[in-house]
Amino acid sequence: MTDPVEAVSAEMRHAKVRAATDHTTVGQVITTDDGRVTIACACGMELTNGPTWSLDEHIRLHRAEARFLALAAVAPQGIPRLVRWPL
Repeated sequence: MTDPVEAVSAEMRHAKVRAATDHTTVGQVITTDDGRVTIACACGMELTNGPTWSLDEHIRLHRAEARFLALAAVAPQGIPRLVRWPL
């Protein structure tokens, strides 16, 4: 009897969790003098709204990029990709 193949490796699960915990918003939303709203990320980046995007959109993109980078870095060799790796 063979061991069942696990669809998602432990390394990829851990990378996803690390990305989520390393990129949480911290502190409170601050409104700047010019009317923008910002909040800090645990990674040190300031997330802010802009002329054509909301603060929520910036937060979502930031977290998605962090998750992509973390998962791509530990993905199995030879797995087909949409984005060339390494960047």
